[in-house]
Amino acid sequence: MPNSPTNVEDDVVGAGRLITSRWRPSTLRTTPSREDRGLFGHPRGLPWMLNVEMWERFSYYGMRAILLYFIVDTVGNGGLGLSNNSGEVILAVYSAAVYLLAIPGGIFADRVIGPWLSTLYGGLVIMAGHVCLSIPVPVVSWLGIILVAVGTGFIKPNLSTIVGGLYDDNDPRRDAGFQLFYMSINVGSLASPIVTGWLRGHYGYHAGFASAAVGMGFALAAFVYGRHRLSAFAFTVPNPIRPWERRKLVISAVAAIAGTATLVTALYYLTGNLLNALSATMLVVPATAALGYFMLMFRSPRVTSRERTHLRAYIPLWIGAVLFFMISEQAAGKMATFAKENTDGKIPVVGWVLSPETYQSINPATIVVLAPLVGWLFTRRAGRFPSTIAKFAIAVLLVGLSAFILGFGFQTWTGGKNLAPWWFLAAVFIVQTVGELFLSPVGLSTTSALAPKNFASQAMSLWLLTTATGQGLAGFIISQTRDIPNSTYYYGLGAVTVAVAVILFAVAPWTKRQMADVGAFSQE
Repeated sequence: MPNSPTNVEDDVVGAGRLITSRWRPSTLRTTPSREDRGLFGHPRGLPWMLNVEMWERFSYYGMRAILLYFIVDTVGNGGLGLSNNSGEVILAVYSAAVYLLAIPGGIFADRVIGPWLSTLYGGLVIMAGHVCLSIPVPVVSWLGIILVAVGTGFIKPNLSTIVGGLYDDNDPRRDAGFQLFYMSINVGSLASPIVTGWLRGHYGYHAGFASAAVGMGFALAAFVYGRHRLSAFAFTVPNPIRPWERRKLVISAVAAIAGTATLVTALYYLTGNLLNALSATMLVVPATAALGYFMLMFRSPRVTSRERTHLRAYIPLWIGAVLFFMISEQAAGKMATFAKENTDGKIPVVGWVLSPETYQSINPATIVVLAPLVGWLFTRRAGRFPSTIAKFAIAVLLVGLSAFILGFGFQTWTGGKNLAPWWFLAAVFIVQTVGELFLSPVGLSTTSALAPKNFASQAMSLWLLTTATGQGLAGFIISQTRDIPNSTYYYGLGAVTVAVAVILFAVAPWTKRQMADVGAFSQE
């Protein structure tokens, strides 16, 4: 029999502990989720979480759309005055840090304060970061970039956890709820580059960053107001830390920070270049973390021989995803450089002019249009080509081809008066987005299906590390190729990535055999 809302202070959900906080409402849903029906028949808390995600993505992608231009613009124009190469390295390092920090963000929520408070604190840190970026003082701007990365790391793994907690395990509305959640992501990321780009063009960079702060403010307002409609799951610490474990957690956190700082310092003295040191660190740390996860699972006695077979099948998929994100996540880096310096944004027929920032909206716009079509195609082709491994291989092949196309673009349209037509870069974004639709949704489900039962959370961390490692690899390569033309850079990435795609196609039969006893793939 459900607990009375008046006794919620002493409630315990599963093996977790319900947190005591002045932010937690006095009443929480304790009935089965199927009895909670609001907008579109979904739980009443869902619309508020959709608002949060939309505005949080508005904040994140709006800031990201103008960040490179801010870093490389002259001080006289309100920028930080760094070179294009340095700015692209910083963007890659920043993106890697966001995904890497999602791991401690998830651990902190699981063991200390729960997903709701972790998301709230992350949002407050992000908003503080955007406020810092809106202040025209360089040292404060750098602090703002760091704060946004840290705050995003706390929101990224926990907001989706809260949405999942709105539905019981046997609630058939869960998938549809996450589809709505996915759409809210793309609505926010579609609008924000256009808004912040317009503000940057008319009022300067700091006005654009201020709008991102306002967007985060709307997200937090919806988050706090909508908390009354959530279940107790959102305020539960799933695996509360025991008193004797606190010291170990603190020591581990301090050791991780000190170790990273020591690595940066040592590499700085070896290379004499801080950006080289940072880029190398942001490659070594996520790659080492991923290797550690794989070794832990392969060696653990809690992993069965059958599960080790599944892990072996997962390795080529993981490597393919790393290379995919290495290229596609440069949308705000080298592709943003091409948009500003190598592209004529004029659309002659209608007389429109696409700002460089507007190109950042093509990816979410394409997802909104094509996601239902791709989902329908996968449903119709279930059990036939393309299999899971083929979807990965196709995605990697597409992103590799997009690299060749970009190499051709940089070689053909060199800037100045020699500019690419507006549609060229748009086409590249569309090709990469089609690849994303083949890889990202499938990657999440494949990771969960192939994960050893006792390491489900660590396996999801492995998936986050594909993006962190990919961006770390991109930042390292960019820092080492500052004297190489962008065309050569992209031709090199394209050659390696297409070669890996061919290997993925070649090992597809072996991979399918290793996965054949998993229910989700048994009919492929």
